[in-house]
Amino acid sequence: MDLSENYWDNRYITNDTGWDIGHISYPIKFYIDQLTNKDLKILIPGGGNSHEAEYLFNNGFKNVFVVDVSQTALNNLQKRVPNFPKSQLLNQNFFDINMHFDVIIEQTFFCAIHPNLRPNYVLKSSQLLNPKGKIIGLLFNVPLNEDRPPFGGSKSEYINRFNRHFDLEILEP
Repeated sequence: MDLSENYWDNRYITNDTGWDIGHISYPIKFYIDQLTNKDLKILIPGGGNSHEAEYLFNNGFKNVFVVDVSQTALNNLQKRVPNFPKSQLLNQNFFDINMHFDVIIEQTFFCAIHPNLRPNYVLKSSQLLNPKGKIIGLLFNVPLNEDRPPFGGSKSEYINRFNRHFDLEILEP
């Protein structure tokens, strides 16, 4: 299965992004709105069009990083938010990041990677977080595609995977 930069660029070029709701999701917006520390170092893996990064940046969070293998997706964010620092738009593989963050915002990236990579994703996320860091986000709680992203999942799978490296505080539909 090809999940290369070319594959993802093509999905953004052809607007084959059915998971993209065109704005920040409300649960993530509500989470961000309660944050008072604008200096938090935040990572959005597989950020895509990254409406979350746009919202964060426009609300005073300047330490936001977006990683995506698709340069097209990163360019889309840069066009919408020209002042977003280019040095914080990382055109690379999530698994190659060697930095630390206070918050990781999960917005459908988990369901974009091949399911075989999910254990590595959870482990890598735990390694990227500072002590007391958090991963927050949205996950699909339905079976979706088996032959291409987005791949679905279930609450029981998420509990089983994330419980190994995280203390789950809230996990609700």
